[in-house]
Amino acid sequence: MTTRRIPLRVLSRSDLADVPITPVDVVRAVEEAYIALASGDSDNPRKLSVAHPDGWSVAYAMLGRDGRRRVVAMKTSYKFDPSHDRSTKRYYTTITLYDDATGMPIAMMDCARVGALRTPAVSALLVRETIRSDARSVLLIGTGTQGRNALPHLLAANPQLNHLMLYGTHPDGLKAVHEQLAAHHPHTELETVSDPYAAAREADVVLATAGPGTKVALESGDLAPGSVAVLVGYGLAPSALTDADRVVATNAEQMSLTGTDMAGPDGRLRPVDIELPQILSRRGVGRTGDDQRIFVYNSGLVLTDIAVAHALAERAIADGRGTEVPIWD
Repeated sequence: MTTRRIPLRVLSRSDLADVPITPVDVVRAVEEAYIALASGDSDNPRKLSVAHPDGWSVAYAMLGRDGRRRVVAMKTSYKFDPSHDRSTKRYYTTITLYDDATGMPIAMMDCARVGALRTPAVSALLVRETIRSDARSVLLIGTGTQGRNALPHLLAANPQLNHLMLYGTHPDGLKAVHEQLAAHHPHTELETVSDPYAAAREADVVLATAGPGTKVALESGDLAPGSVAVLVGYGLAPSALTDADRVVATNAEQMSLTGTDMAGPDGRLRPVDIELPQILSRRGVGRTGDDQRIFVYNSGLVLTDIAVAHALAERAIADGRGTEVPIWD
């Protein structure tokens, strides 16, 4: 009996850093993943987590099956952050893909770029499904990884948005957001604003992607009637949720686990009215009135990681990238 050698392709952060993929491709892959979940073709079980009792670290394990791509994957995430300081924070995340048609491993990958692309693509879809038809203006708060990738993906799904505003406090981050937008939309203007509260009062869309150190916390009264406020990181106060006319989430269960800092004065989290997979499968709508202030909670589902990771892995492997490790020899 002959044992066949089965190597595992390992794709590092540097292997994946410049793999070409457009925001349109990412948005399409993420949307397909949500629709497959809504139709029952895919599985996305609840994530497992463990945390240090003193809050020093937190780890997650996520399993998913993409029935349309015939891919099964496991994602792990570990964050070590004892002093809540950027200089000491450590964060590692990987995803391992298996071909569910052949039974063969596809790749084990660093997941940093996957998350950096997946999350803004989800926000883009959430905005597309909740904005008014005449919406044109956007305020982006935050210039970290999510802020830098937000606008190209937002415009991939919402090209009518043409009044773009940015608030941030880090000069390098501000520059990076401008450069990233220019790389995809060289003729689109982006205004850097000094007062996020004034800008929010005229914005049809607010994307809150700031880090936990931000001093910005927009209250419900700072948001324009008929606007959409998307929470990705920080930048919105709990009243933006508790006072909203409608609440949309990628997943209500995930929001109940990771959105507890948005609880109201009674300590309770406002319930979700509808989830994104339901909207994309046309079983409901995101907006039911033009004057509604809509709060949107963007939390990750591993199925969207699988979709983006698979797209990157296919391109990277076709380009001969990565290292084959004989882990099962």
